[in-house]
Amino acid sequence: MTFAPGLSTVAATIQTAIAPVFLLAGIGAILNVLAGRLARIIDRTRALEQLHPRSTGPEHDRHVWELRILDRRIGVISAAISLCVASAVAVCVVVALLFVARIVNLHIGLAVAILFIGTMILLTIGLALFLIEVHISLKAIHVRAELLERERK
Repeated sequence: MTFAPGLSTVAATIQTAIAPVFLLAGIGAILNVLAGRLARIIDRTRALEQLHPRSTGPEHDRHVWELRILDRRIGVISAAISLCVASAVAVCVVVALLFVARIVNLHIGLAVAILFIGTMILLTIGLALFLIEVHISLKAIHVRAELLERERK
């Protein structure tokens, strides 16, 4: 017995799979942004790690404070990347299941729906972590009062 689906079956499955494939492209763009942020965090961490041993007093304390924040940001953005990658993998599995189900006439609509819901949950949590990381970075940016020279107006 051969499994040779008709052209119309393959075409219909491709049409069904287009929305998840577009979602996959969007997740790819999100991952690109997340990876860029992670790279910037790592660059800043490396720069501070070089300054840390040579610093003293308030400057040293500021470096330690910022390194702690950077370490936290690395953890949060790493978790966001992991969840978004898991979401992308789940989308790939959904697309594969759509084809397998159509070709071998499996009735796994409920399983595909549940997996797609899981995909959206993973993506949502990943995006929430991204938002948390952005808020951490914004709270950490403090321009010292003496640099603002507010008294000069």
